[in-house]
Amino acid sequence: MHPSEVLFQGKRQPLLLPACDHYAGSDKLMRKSMALQQELGPLFDITFDCEDGAAAGREAEHAQLVAALINSDDNRFNRIGARLHDVTHPHFEQDVATIVGQAAHKLAYVVLPKPSGLADVQQALDIIHRHAVAAGRPALPVHVLIETHGALHDAYQIAALPQVECLSFGIMDFVSAHFGAIPASAMRTPGQFTHPLVVRAKLEMVAAAHAHGKVASHNVTTEIKDSAVVANDAQRAAGEFGFTRMWSIHPDQIKPIIKAFTPRLSEVNEATNIILDAIAANWGPIAQHGRLHDRASYRYYWTVLQRAKLAGLALPEAAAAILNHKESI
Repeated sequence: MHPSEVLFQGKRQPLLLPACDHYAGSDKLMRKSMALQQELGPLFDITFDCEDGAAAGREAEHAQLVAALINSDDNRFNRIGARLHDVTHPHFEQDVATIVGQAAHKLAYVVLPKPSGLADVQQALDIIHRHAVAAGRPALPVHVLIETHGALHDAYQIAALPQVECLSFGIMDFVSAHFGAIPASAMRTPGQFTHPLVVRAKLEMVAAAHAHGKVASHNVTTEIKDSAVVANDAQRAAGEFGFTRMWSIHPDQIKPIIKAFTPRLSEVNEATNIILDAIAANWGPIAQHGRLHDRASYRYYWTVLQRAKLAGLALPEAAAAILNHKESI
Protein backbone atom coordinates (compact mmCIF):
# COMPACT_ATOMS: atom_id res chain seq x y z
CA MET A 1 0.00 0.00 0.00
CA HIS A 2 0.99 3.63 -0.44
CA PRO A 3 2.63 5.19 2.66
CA SER A 4 -0.28 7.53 3.26
CA GLU A 5 -2.68 4.58 3.36
CA VAL A 6 -0.47 2.45 5.60
CA LEU A 7 0.41 5.17 8.08
CA PHE A 8 -3.04 6.70 8.50
CA GLN A 9 -5.07 3.49 8.04
CA GLY A 10 -7.98 5.07 6.20
CA LYS A 11 -8.21 8.05 8.54
CA ARG A 12 -8.13 11.57 7.22
CA GLN A 13 -4.56 12.75 6.91
CA PRO A 14 -3.57 16.08 8.49
CA LEU A 15 -4.06 18.91 6.05
CA LEU A 16 -1.01 20.58 4.54
CA LEU A 17 -1.06 24.03 2.97
CA PRO A 18 1.71 26.27 1.58
CA ALA A 19 3.60 27.76 4.53
CA CYS A 20 3.07 31.40 3.54
CA ASP A 21 -0.27 33.17 3.18
CA HIS A 22 0.32 36.52 1.47
CA TYR A 23 -2.36 39.20 1.95
CA ALA A 24 -3.06 41.90 -0.64
CA GLY A 25 -5.97 44.34 -0.66
CA SER A 26 -5.57 46.87 -3.49
CA ASP A 27 -5.81 46.37 -7.24
CA LYS A 28 -2.09 47.13 -7.66
CA LEU A 29 -0.93 44.85 -4.85
CA MET A 30 -3.24 42.00 -5.82
CA ARG A 31 -1.90 42.01 -9.38
CA LYS A 32 1.68 42.30 -8.13
CA SER A 33 1.21 39.31 -5.83
CA MET A 34 -0.21 37.24 -8.70
CA ALA A 35 2.82 38.07 -10.84
CA LEU A 36 5.13 36.98 -8.03
CA GLN A 37 3.23 33.72 -7.59
CA GLN A 38 3.62 33.04 -11.29
CA GLU A 39 7.36 33.66 -10.94
CA LEU A 40 7.95 31.56 -7.81
CA GLY A 41 5.27 28.94 -8.37
CA PRO A 42 2.57 27.76 -5.93
CA LEU A 43 4.99 27.91 -3.00
CA PHE A 44 2.75 30.44 -1.25
CA ASP A 45 -0.96 31.23 -1.17
CA ILE A 46 -2.46 34.65 -1.81
CA THR A 47 -5.43 36.02 0.10
CA PHE A 48 -7.26 38.92 -1.53
CA ASP A 49 -8.56 41.11 1.25
CA CYS A 50 -12.09 42.48 1.26
CA GLU A 51 -11.91 43.52 4.92
CA ASP A 52 -9.17 45.52 6.69
CA GLY A 53 -6.79 45.65 3.74
CA ALA A 54 -9.31 47.10 1.27
CA ALA A 55 -10.64 50.62 0.80
CA ALA A 56 -13.93 51.52 2.52
CA GLY A 57 -16.93 52.68 0.53
CA ARG A 58 -16.35 50.57 -2.58
CA GLU A 59 -17.12 47.14 -1.16
CA ALA A 60 -19.27 45.91 -4.05
CA GLU A 61 -16.78 47.03 -6.70
CA HIS A 62 -13.91 45.50 -4.76
CA ALA A 63 -15.66 42.12 -4.51
CA GLN A 64 -16.26 42.21 -8.27
CA LEU A 65 -12.56 42.91 -8.83
CA VAL A 66 -11.55 40.05 -6.54
CA ALA A 67 -13.82 37.63 -8.40
CA ALA A 68 -12.52 38.80 -11.78
CA LEU A 69 -8.86 38.40 -10.77
CA ILE A 70 -9.45 34.95 -9.30
CA ASN A 71 -11.18 33.90 -12.52
CA SER A 72 -8.41 35.34 -14.70
CA ASP A 73 -5.67 33.38 -16.45
CA ASP A 74 -3.18 35.04 -14.11
CA ASN A 75 -4.51 32.76 -11.36
CA ARG A 76 -2.38 29.98 -12.76
CA PHE A 77 -2.33 27.61 -9.79
CA ASN A 78 -5.77 28.16 -8.20
CA ARG A 79 -4.07 29.01 -4.90
CA ILE A 80 -5.77 32.35 -4.24
CA GLY A 81 -8.38 32.84 -1.53
CA ALA A 82 -10.38 35.81 -0.28
CA ARG A 83 -10.94 37.31 3.16
CA LEU A 84 -14.57 38.34 3.45
CA HIS A 85 -16.14 40.90 5.74
CA ASP A 86 -17.21 39.48 9.08
CA VAL A 87 -20.60 37.76 9.27
CA THR A 88 -22.25 40.71 11.05
CA HIS A 89 -21.14 43.21 8.41
CA PRO A 90 -23.80 44.41 5.95
CA HIS A 91 -21.55 43.48 3.01
CA PHE A 92 -20.79 39.92 4.14
CA GLU A 93 -23.40 38.11 2.10
CA GLN A 94 -22.72 40.39 -0.86
CA ASP A 95 -19.06 39.33 -0.68
CA VAL A 96 -20.11 35.69 -0.65
CA ALA A 97 -22.61 36.07 -3.47
CA THR A 98 -20.11 37.85 -5.69
CA ILE A 99 -16.86 36.01 -4.97
CA VAL A 100 -18.16 32.50 -4.30
CA GLY A 101 -20.97 32.88 -6.82
CA GLN A 102 -18.68 33.97 -9.64
CA ALA A 103 -15.34 32.32 -8.83
CA ALA A 104 -16.15 29.19 -6.83
CA HIS A 105 -14.25 26.77 -9.07
CA LYS A 106 -10.96 28.70 -8.99
CA LEU A 107 -11.21 29.94 -5.40
CA ALA A 108 -8.80 28.21 -3.03
CA TYR A 109 -10.68 29.15 0.16
CA VAL A 110 -12.47 31.99 1.92
CA VAL A 111 -11.39 33.53 5.23
CA LEU A 112 -13.82 34.46 8.00
CA PRO A 113 -12.63 37.35 10.20
CA LYS A 114 -13.74 38.34 13.70
CA PRO A 115 -16.22 35.58 14.58
CA SER A 116 -17.35 36.00 18.17
CA GLY A 117 -17.64 32.23 18.58
CA LEU A 118 -18.88 28.98 17.10
CA ALA A 119 -22.36 30.33 16.35
CA ASP A 120 -20.95 33.08 14.09
CA VAL A 121 -18.84 30.55 12.21
CA GLN A 122 -21.79 28.20 11.72
CA GLN A 123 -23.98 31.06 10.49
CA ALA A 124 -21.31 32.11 8.01
CA LEU A 125 -20.76 28.53 6.85
CA ASP A 126 -24.47 28.13 6.14
CA ILE A 127 -24.46 31.22 3.92
CA ILE A 128 -21.23 30.22 2.17
CA HIS A 129 -22.47 26.68 1.62
CA ARG A 130 -25.72 27.88 0.07
CA HIS A 131 -23.90 30.01 -2.49
CA ALA A 132 -21.17 27.41 -3.05
CA VAL A 133 -23.70 24.67 -3.79
CA ALA A 134 -25.46 26.95 -6.26
CA ALA A 135 -22.10 27.58 -7.95
CA GLY A 136 -21.24 23.87 -8.07
CA ARG A 137 -18.54 23.86 -5.35
CA PRO A 138 -20.17 22.44 -2.20
CA ALA A 139 -16.89 21.58 -0.46
CA LEU A 140 -15.32 25.04 -0.52
CA PRO A 141 -12.62 25.26 2.22
CA VAL A 142 -12.95 27.92 4.90
CA HIS A 143 -10.25 29.52 7.08
CA VAL A 144 -11.26 31.08 10.39
CA LEU A 145 -9.52 33.94 12.16
CA ILE A 146 -9.23 33.41 15.90
CA GLU A 147 -9.04 36.97 17.23
CA THR A 148 -11.83 37.32 19.80
CA HIS A 149 -12.34 35.89 23.27
CA GLY A 150 -15.32 33.86 22.08
CA ALA A 151 -13.55 32.37 19.07
CA LEU A 152 -10.59 31.35 21.23
CA HIS A 153 -12.97 29.76 23.74
CA ASP A 154 -14.65 27.77 20.92
CA ALA A 155 -11.47 27.02 18.94
CA TYR A 156 -11.70 23.22 19.39
CA GLN A 157 -15.29 23.15 18.15
CA ILE A 158 -14.50 25.47 15.25
CA ALA A 159 -11.54 23.34 14.19
CA ALA A 160 -13.76 20.25 14.24
CA LEU A 161 -16.07 21.64 11.54
CA PRO A 162 -15.48 19.72 8.27
CA GLN A 163 -15.41 22.83 6.07
CA VAL A 164 -12.71 24.50 8.18
CA GLU A 165 -9.17 23.70 7.06
CA CYS A 166 -7.20 26.43 8.83
CA LEU A 167 -7.27 28.45 12.06
CA SER A 168 -5.39 31.74 11.83
CA PHE A 169 -4.39 33.89 14.79
CA GLY A 170 -5.25 37.60 14.60
CA ILE A 171 -2.94 39.13 17.16
CA MET A 172 -3.80 42.81 16.81
CA ASP A 173 -7.53 42.36 17.25
CA PHE A 174 -6.91 39.87 20.07
CA VAL A 175 -4.65 42.26 21.98
CA SER A 176 -7.00 45.18 21.35
CA ALA A 177 -9.91 43.15 22.72
CA HIS A 178 -8.24 43.34 26.14
CA PHE A 179 -8.63 47.16 26.20
CA GLY A 180 -5.19 47.91 27.54
CA ALA A 181 -4.81 44.93 29.87
CA ILE A 182 -2.26 43.56 27.38
CA PRO A 183 0.29 46.19 26.29
CA ALA A 184 0.78 47.15 22.64
CA SER A 185 4.27 45.64 22.83
CA ALA A 186 2.60 42.20 22.83
CA MET A 187 1.57 42.77 19.20
CA ARG A 188 5.19 42.39 18.09
CA THR A 189 8.37 40.53 18.99
CA PRO A 190 9.50 39.74 21.64
CA GLY A 191 6.26 40.41 23.53
CA GLN A 192 4.10 38.32 21.22
CA PHE A 193 6.13 35.26 22.21
CA THR A 194 6.44 36.01 25.92
CA HIS A 195 3.28 37.71 27.21
CA PRO A 196 1.38 34.97 29.09
CA LEU A 197 -2.07 35.80 27.73
CA VAL A 198 -0.85 35.90 24.12
CA VAL A 199 1.22 32.75 24.56
CA ARG A 200 -1.81 30.98 26.06
CA ALA A 201 -4.01 32.07 23.16
CA LYS A 202 -1.55 30.92 20.50
CA LEU A 203 -0.95 27.57 22.15
CA GLU A 204 -4.65 26.86 22.65
CA MET A 205 -5.45 27.73 19.04
CA VAL A 206 -2.58 25.64 17.68
CA ALA A 207 -3.55 22.69 19.88
CA ALA A 208 -7.14 22.92 18.64
CA ALA A 209 -6.03 22.97 15.01
CA HIS A 210 -3.69 19.99 15.34
CA ALA A 211 -6.22 18.01 17.37
CA HIS A 212 -8.44 17.95 14.29
CA GLY A 213 -5.71 17.68 11.64
CA LYS A 214 -6.11 21.29 10.52
CA VAL A 215 -3.52 23.97 9.71
CA ALA A 216 -2.48 26.59 12.29
CA SER A 217 -1.47 29.92 10.75
CA HIS A 218 0.59 32.52 12.64
CA ASN A 219 -0.21 36.21 12.67
CA VAL A 220 1.43 38.93 10.64
CA THR A 221 4.78 40.57 11.36
CA THR A 222 4.27 44.33 10.96
CA GLU A 223 8.00 44.94 10.38
CA ILE A 224 8.26 45.21 6.59
CA LYS A 225 11.78 46.59 6.17
CA ASP A 226 13.89 44.15 8.18
CA SER A 227 13.60 40.62 6.82
CA ALA A 228 15.60 39.29 9.78
CA VAL A 229 12.69 40.16 12.08
CA VAL A 230 10.28 38.27 9.84
CA ALA A 231 12.63 35.26 9.69
CA ASN A 232 13.00 35.24 13.48
CA ASP A 233 9.24 35.44 14.01
CA ALA A 234 8.63 32.62 11.54
CA GLN A 235 11.29 30.42 13.12
CA ARG A 236 9.85 30.94 16.62
CA ALA A 237 6.28 30.42 15.40
CA ALA A 238 7.26 27.10 13.82
CA GLY A 239 9.84 25.84 16.28
CA GLU A 240 8.37 26.95 19.62
CA PHE A 241 4.62 27.14 19.00
CA GLY A 242 3.83 24.51 16.37
CA PHE A 243 2.46 26.78 13.66
CA THR A 244 2.77 25.41 10.12
CA ARG A 245 1.80 28.55 8.20
CA MET A 246 2.22 32.33 8.55
CA TRP A 247 0.85 35.53 7.09
CA SER A 248 2.80 37.87 4.85
CA ILE A 249 1.85 41.50 4.19
CA HIS A 250 4.82 42.48 2.01
CA PRO A 251 6.47 40.59 -0.87
CA ASP A 252 9.83 40.72 0.94
CA GLN A 253 8.34 38.64 3.76
CA ILE A 254 7.39 35.68 1.57
CA LYS A 255 10.78 34.00 1.08
CA PRO A 256 11.91 34.26 4.74
CA ILE A 257 8.62 32.72 5.86
CA ILE A 258 8.84 29.84 3.38
CA LYS A 259 12.45 29.16 4.35
CA ALA A 260 11.66 29.12 8.07
CA PHE A 261 8.86 26.56 7.64
CA THR A 262 10.74 24.33 5.16
CA PRO A 263 12.37 21.19 6.62
CA ARG A 264 16.16 21.31 6.55
CA LEU A 265 17.92 19.17 3.96
CA SER A 266 19.50 17.02 6.69
CA GLU A 267 16.04 16.20 8.04
CA VAL A 268 14.75 15.44 4.53
CA ASN A 269 17.65 13.05 3.94
CA GLU A 270 17.02 11.38 7.28
CA ALA A 271 13.30 11.08 6.51
CA THR A 272 14.07 9.57 3.11
CA ASN A 273 16.33 6.89 4.59
CA ILE A 274 13.85 6.02 7.33
CA ILE A 275 10.88 5.73 4.96
CA LEU A 276 12.88 3.63 2.47
CA ASP A 277 13.94 1.24 5.24
CA ALA A 278 10.36 1.12 6.50
CA ILE A 279 9.10 0.16 3.05
CA ALA A 280 11.79 -2.55 2.83
CA ALA A 281 10.61 -3.86 6.21
CA ASN A 282 6.97 -3.83 5.02
CA TRP A 283 6.31 -1.05 7.55
CA GLY A 284 7.46 -3.08 10.51
CA PRO A 285 9.82 -1.64 13.15
CA ILE A 286 13.40 -0.82 12.12
CA ALA A 287 16.58 0.31 13.86
CA GLN A 288 18.62 3.11 12.31
CA HIS A 289 21.72 4.62 13.88
CA GLY A 290 20.86 2.90 17.14
CA ARG A 291 17.32 4.31 17.31
CA LEU A 292 14.07 2.39 17.02
CA HIS A 293 11.46 3.55 14.51
CA ASP A 294 7.96 2.25 13.87
CA ARG A 295 4.74 3.58 12.41
CA ALA A 296 4.46 6.27 15.08
CA SER A 297 7.70 7.92 13.91
CA TYR A 298 7.11 6.98 10.26
CA ARG A 299 4.11 9.33 10.26
CA TYR A 300 6.35 12.19 11.34
CA TYR A 301 9.00 11.56 8.69
CA TRP A 302 6.42 11.02 5.96
CA THR A 303 5.01 14.46 6.80
CA VAL A 304 8.53 15.93 6.59
CA LEU A 305 8.79 14.73 3.00
CA GLN A 306 5.36 16.10 2.12
CA ARG A 307 6.18 19.51 3.62
CA ALA A 308 9.48 19.64 1.75
CA LYS A 309 7.75 18.89 -1.53
CA LEU A 310 5.08 21.54 -0.86
CA ALA A 311 7.84 24.12 -0.25
CA GLY A 312 9.51 23.33 -3.56
CA LEU A 313 12.61 21.80 -2.00
CA ALA A 314 14.74 19.66 -4.32
CA LEU A 315 14.18 16.20 -2.90
CA PRO A 316 16.43 13.15 -3.08
CA GLU A 317 15.49 11.05 -6.09
CA ALA A 318 14.22 8.20 -3.98
CA ALA A 319 11.99 10.51 -1.90
CA ALA A 320 10.58 12.16 -5.02
CA ALA A 321 9.77 8.76 -6.47
CA ILE A 322 7.86 7.76 -3.33
CA LEU A 323 5.90 11.03 -3.17
CA ASN A 324 5.01 10.89 -6.85
CA HIS A 325 4.15 7.20 -6.88
CA LYS A 326 0.39 6.72 -7.19
CA GLU A 327 0.33 2.92 -7.10
CA SER A 328 0.85 0.52 -4.22
CA ILE A 329 4.30 0.38 -2.58
